[in-house]
Amino acid sequence: MAEYGEWNRKGATLSDVTAQKEYGVTRDFIVEGIRAGKLEYRDGAVWGNPYLRVLRSQLELYIAEQPGLYIAEQPGKEHFLRKKAQTDLRAVSKETGDIKKKLAELEARKAELERTIRT
Repeated sequence: MAEYGEWNRKGATLSDVTAQKEYGVTRDFIVEGIRAGKLEYRDGAVWGNPYLRVLRSQLELYIAEQPGLYIAEQPGKEHFLRKKAQTDLRAVSKETGDIKKKLAELEARKAELERTIRT
């Protein structure tokens, strides 16, 4: 079962399409996990196009325990760990870029305030 509030936490859920892009799994793999009781899901639809929403933590555990039959490129846990590392690296790179931009804005504001104080 999911933790309390996990469905509402940012980044805790992902659609079946996003799971295909991030982890290289197929929709059939996700559906089998749902049928096996390993994955909780919620239905969703955008502009009439249905999709499945699953919990990221459960999907990662489910992928890790599978032998890799549904992963197209490379089977097994190594592929999963590589994909997860790529996703995490992308998120960290984005966050550091955002922080650098915010820091540059704050330094410019600080310099402007210091000039105002001196005059």
